[in-house]
Amino acid sequence: MNNKTTSYKGPLALLTALFFMWGLITSLNDILVPHLKSLFELSYVQASLVQFCFFFAYFVMSYPAGKVVSKFGYKSGIIIGLLVAAIGCVLFYPSASLRSYPLFLLSLFILASGLTLLQVAANPYVNSLGTPETAASRLNLTQAFNSLGTTLGPILGGMFILSTAVLSADQISQLPAGEVQHYLASESASVQTPYLVLTALLVLISLVIKFSKLPVLTNEIEQDDGKEHSLWKRKHLVLGVIGIFAYVGAEVSIGSYLISLLERPEVAALSAVDASQKLSLYWGGAMVGRFLGSMLMTRIKANRLLAFNATIVVLLLAAAIITKGTFSMWAILSVGLFNSIMFPTIFSLALNRLGGLTGRASGVLCMGIVGGAIMPIIQATVADHASLLVSFVVPLVCYIYIAWYGCKGYRPTV
Repeated sequence: MNNKTTSYKGPLALLTALFFMWGLITSLNDILVPHLKSLFELSYVQASLVQFCFFFAYFVMSYPAGKVVSKFGYKSGIIIGLLVAAIGCVLFYPSASLRSYPLFLLSLFILASGLTLLQVAANPYVNSLGTPETAASRLNLTQAFNSLGTTLGPILGGMFILSTAVLSADQISQLPAGEVQHYLASESASVQTPYLVLTALLVLISLVIKFSKLPVLTNEIEQDDGKEHSLWKRKHLVLGVIGIFAYVGAEVSIGSYLISLLERPEVAALSAVDASQKLSLYWGGAMVGRFLGSMLMTRIKANRLLAFNATIVVLLLAAAIITKGTFSMWAILSVGLFNSIMFPTIFSLALNRLGGLTGRASGVLCMGIVGGAIMPIIQATVADHASLLVSFVVPLVCYIYIAWYGCKGYRPTV
């Protein structure tokens, strides 16, 4: 295989568009959580089912996705993932029309199943398009465009999904008969239109990739040689799965409840729309951090930068919980900047020295993304029984583990 990264500029540019799209789609969940919470009058725990169904799909589908990628290759895996995600997006139309929370959750599960295939195929593909020494830097650079998507997602979601004020059942019953239908149509359209646009974009990208010439790598299609069990002997991979679980769980927990936190009078007392704009700063910080991290990793070892960033986040969250007020708001928004390099760095460190097992190892790693389903529920439980601000101790514990992984857990033992 030719390891000159300059020969892979075209494929990397195309893959960057994928990272952007799934970043935008994922961050829209942070808009859906408060929207559906108001629409269906849910508790924090009930609303957290949005993230649970979305990220639980990663746990269920990651291992099968790894088998698909190892059998058919990265390109086919990406195309199938895009089309499955498009099906999930188009199902938002009947979900909104019927005002059915269970159907919303099913749509999210299908959408996330498609994104799982994208994650399993695209991450190791980018990781392999060049020299191993620059893998973490390269993956951080493409993930920076994922963060561009997550930055724009809350802005666009706030403009469209949160633009219609959600009325309670009692308020709807008090409206004149003619206005009820108008309100229901407007509220449904606020969700339907963005996801129909996403459906069209996903199908378009799948067609572009179908007719694009992407390089086939030497370790892309794995032979069934009975070595699958050896994955679980790679300690740094197993610890990396826990690291992905901790990171995604913490990141999603913070994003899910940040709007609700900024609405609290003891923190910032912002409106839902204003808070959604602040949420874009959280994701925007991750984008800036990934561009900076990609450059810094040419001079600083990836594991050291990971440990440093995780330690800073622990300090920021501890300070936010103790102080309250606007300082808490800015401290938590700053977490995004230091979050930036964590996912791609953990992913790259965990895939180190796996050779032909890389495809299936990627599927195993993506199972850890289920942290995004589990941690928000744990945080919601703390929020319902204590306070929303205090509940941020849950992601704080996750970052303590990530700091340890960057110091010691990343080292290959086989």
